[in-house]
Formats: sequence, C-alpha cells, structure tokens
Amino acid sequence: MPEGDVLRRTANRLDLALTGQVVVRSDLRWPTPATVDLVGTTVLGTRSYGKHLLTRFDDGRTLHTHLRMEGRWRVERTGSPQAAARSEQVRAVLATEQWTAIGYQLGMLDVVRTVDEHAVIGHLGPDLLGETVDADEALRRWATRGSTPVAEVLLDQQVVAGIGTIYSAESLFAERIWPWTPADSIPDPSRLLAVARRQMQQSVVTGLPPGRVHGRLRQPCVRCGTPIAVGQARRPPMERPIFYCPTCQKPSS
Repeated sequence: MPEGDVLRRTANRLDLALTGQVVVRSDLRWPTPATVDLVGTTVLGTRSYGKHLLTRFDDGRTLHTHLRMEGRWRVERTGSPQAAARSEQVRAVLATEQWTAIGYQLGMLDVVRTVDEHAVIGHLGPDLLGETVDADEALRRWATRGSTPVAEVLLDQQVVAGIGTIYSAESLFAERIWPWTPADSIPDPSRLLAVARRQMQQSVVTGLPPGRVHGRLRQPCVRCGTPIAVGQARRPPMERPIFYCPTCQKPSS
C-alpha cells in the first residue's frame, strides 16, 4: 500500500495541475457519489493526510480518496487520448481546460462538505508529514498501545498517519530496534517517529525510500553483512511483512 511519501507526491502533482482551475469535466464512478457534479467549481488545492487525499473546491466540498493497494492518480493533457479515461479501472475523472486528473483503482472515494472532513480522517493520528506534528498527541496515542510490538504501533494509523511497512522497517533499522520490542519499553518514541518523518520527507524530495532493509530478504545488511530476514507484524488477515537485520536489531536481553 502506498505510504505517506507517495501520497504527498501525488497531492503535489494534483495541486500543480488543478489548483486555481475551473473543473470542466467531472466523472465519479463510485456508487454513492456517482451523481455528484463538480463542473463549474474551482479547485482550491489537494493535500495529503497520512494515506488519504483531500481535494477541495470553492463550493465548500471535498473529494476524499484513498489508494489502498492498487490505486493511483495520473495527470494527462486534456484532449489527449489518455485523457478520455475509457479504462474500466477508472474511478474518478477531474478535468480542467489544460489537465485531466484520472484516478485508477481507487480504494475509497467520498464527497463531503469541507467542514466535515473529520468524518473521513478524524479517527487518524497526527499526519507524520504535516507541516507540524502534534507530538504530544502522538505520544498519548502511543502510550495507549501498551506492550504491542513496536512495528505494529508504527503501522497503526490511529497512532500516527502515513507509516506503512517500508518506513516501519526502515526507521526501526536506523535505530537498531528489534521490530517486536514492546512499544512501552521504547525509551524515546518521539525520536523513532522523528526518524520516520525525516526518511519520508527525504523520499518526497527524491522519490526514493531509504532502501536499506525493506525488501532486501537474504541480501547482506548494509552495516554488518548479515542476511536480512523478514518477520510478520499483526495477525491474519491484517499481517504485514517487516524486514530486519538479525544482528543489528537483536532483541534486548
């Protein structure tokens, strides 16, 4: 599932293409908002919050989308063959005179009043890529998870929003923490969250995650040469793979 860095880059791309422009074509191929017409509205901007996207319009409405596993947004020049958006995978189309934004295989789509955005994202913890992060609130939520394995707490969007398997693994590797360490025994959770935030911020700029441990099963650790291993966070059907170095991230005795 795309993580916060990917959503921030997607929001930036939609922002660049649509903000300040009048919608000339609106096609929401989703049961509940299928009859919603956004033509004639002006796009105020798109922002990401964790793994969610919020596209706001000047009539006080917001298009909320979530990519889940396979979703993606593409921007095509209006009038081009690609902008016709005839694929059965298309779930949303927003076009201006110049650019057409097409949402493929979106996993979630709602239109809500902008003042009611809390109805779709209010359950989430602080956005780790927000301009500011409410550290006190993040730590308060962290504390409620008790002895839950730290990797699972990092994945919990109700603690902080935006981290997935990549940045759970990469931040724990950076701090040499065994992924199944009880969360309430982490000496400084704020430090770990700050590491994940910096990693994601860097990826927003470069387009590349750290790549030091995630997805490197049986390849040598970049620090010690031990083959990278993979374990499981969460129970089925919500299990997630967590890559780690058995030497650099030994459980504390």
